[in-house]
Amino acid sequence: MARVLICEPHDDISALLELVVRRLGHQPVRSWGEVDHLGVDAAVIEPGEGEGMTLARRLKAQNVPVLFMSIYPPDCEMLELAPSAYLVKPFPLYALERALEAALSDRVDAGKLAVL
Repeated sequence: MARVLICEPHDDISALLELVVRRLGHQPVRSWGEVDHLGVDAAVIEPGEGEGMTLARRLKAQNVPVLFMSIYPPDCEMLELAPSAYLVKPFPLYALERALEAALSDRVDAGKLAVL
C-alpha cells in the first residue's frame, strides 16, 4: 500500500480523488503544509493553486513522483518539473488510476510525459 498525497483545494474534488486512491488500495494523505514528515510515495497536485508548485518542487527533490491536474494546459514551469502525468480537468477517473499506478510502479519514463 502506497501513501498518496492529495493537494486539491476544492473539497468535493479532493474527496473524489481520495475515493480513487482508496479504491486502488492505497492510503490518501491530504495536506498543503509540510510534507517532509509525511513519507508519501506519490502526489497528485493542483499546480495552479496555493503552494502547489512549491510543494511539487520539494517532492521532486525527494524523488517522489508528482502528477499534476488542472483545468489549464501545462506551462513551461510545470513541465520543467517533469511530472509523471499532467491531467487536464475534467478527465476520466480511469486516467488518474492509470497515471498513478504507472508512477508508483516506475513504468513512466523520466523523459516521457502523459498529458491527458
